Amino acid sequence: MASSEIKIGGLGGQGVIMAGMILGKAASLHDEKFATLIQAFGPEARGAACSAQVLIDDDPILYPYVVSPQFLVTLSQDAFRQFAPELREGGVLMFDEDMVTLGKLPPSIRTYGLPAMRLAESLGRKQVLNLIVVGFFTAITGLVSEAAARAAIRDTVPPSTIALNLHAFEVGFAQGKSRLADKTN
Repeated sequence: MASSEIKIGGLGGQGVIMAGMILGKAASLHDEKFATLIQAFGPEARGAACSAQVLIDDDPILYPYVVSPQFLVTLSQDAFRQFAPELREGGVLMFDEDMVTLGKLPPSIRTYGLPAMRLAESLGRKQVLNLIVVGFFTAITGLVSEAAARAAIRDTVPPSTIALNLHAFEVGFAQGKSRLADKTN
């Protein structure tokens, strides 16, 4: 596998950094790959722009920064505006379809929308938005295994929230599998 560059963008409070952390842990601790995480966020705790840059590779990573992501997740309109121009030719864009209105994209970009916030609200906790996104990302990309993602979730979230977070992951994973099936039919 060549190095896979991933960028997740959204707002503080959406769990963007934790989503990147879980994907990196899944790859490095449970799928025996190499991963790096770089995070950027505004000074405010909630509502400011933030992003996570994750690299996943079978070989050691010598440069930890995402240069041209092949996978982009946007959870806010600002994140889409800021990061979509960086997406490489033939890349994959995953987005919260209730929060992001897609602008003009090159025809080679594959897009997958998900009502992430709406699904999180239906589970009774907006805070699981990021785990829904991790499940969706896992299903769409296959960069980390389903088992590794579940193990990384168990390693990362507070023990009292493991069941809820795993359920949120499953909801996102099922949505991703459904979207893939729709694209192939």
